[in-house]
Amino acid sequence: MFTCLLLILPVAGGWTKETLPLEPDLATRIDEQYDHEARLFLMLYSLHGDGHVDYVTGRLVHESASSSVGNPLYRTEAYPLFYWWNHTMYNDPEQDGVNGNERVYQENMEFDISRYRPCNFSGQSC
Repeated sequence: MFTCLLLILPVAGGWTKETLPLEPDLATRIDEQYDHEARLFLMLYSLHGDGHVDYVTGRLVHESASSSVGNPLYRTEAYPLFYWWNHTMYNDPEQDGVNGNERVYQENMEFDISRYRPCNFSGQSC
């Protein structure tokens, strides 16, 4: 009996070969947003300290509330479900932190912060 094994490897421009860095220190966090559609709490980081967002994490939100002074409070997973870094979105279905089992979700993409900013419609704030 003859057995054939087919091995498919990514070609140039395929899957990323870079290793996702560990989740950054909170001192590099420059903003946070809540994505109501996806129920994700996003933390935006500037690893180079220049104010430019270059690393993002997204944690699932289980519950949200407001503090006594009106600030939002979120109960989230301990570790992110999604990471965005170096133009690549990573998925971590186990939500166990950066440890090498993250999967490339999409490459060659920019993180669009404008999606989470107050919108204007015909000059009126939404």
